Amino acid sequence: MRFYEFASAIKKPLTPDQARIQGMKTQVKNTQKAIKAEKARQKIKAGQQALAQNSL
Repeated sequence: MRFYEFASAIKKPLTPDQARIQGMKTQVKNTQKAIKAEKARQKIKAGQQALAQNSL
């Protein structure tokens, strides 16, 4: 068999407990991304306000 044939192998469905854990992990990752994006927005906003104050 070739390598690409292994990649398309069908995975077994998760048990309800495994699915719950996987969902929680996904939720944590999404929340971390949202927090990182919000911090970046706030940092940009603060920088723009500082720049506006300095240019007056």
